[in-house]
Amino acid sequence: MQIAKAVLGAFIGVQSEQQRLKDFQSTSALPYIVTALVFALVFIGILILIVSLVLS
Repeated sequence: MQIAKAVLGAFIGVQSEQQRLKDFQSTSALPYIVTALVFALVFIGILILIVSLVLS
């Protein structure tokens, strides 16, 4: 849950300095990268769905 919160905060650009420092103290970046990719794919899917609904 902490990783999801950090990634969503980074996506919209409202992450606090304390949270950013806590994130960078993590030992591995892999969970953050995977979570960001999943969220990006979901976001793209939602945009495609909205556009297809509007155009139909």
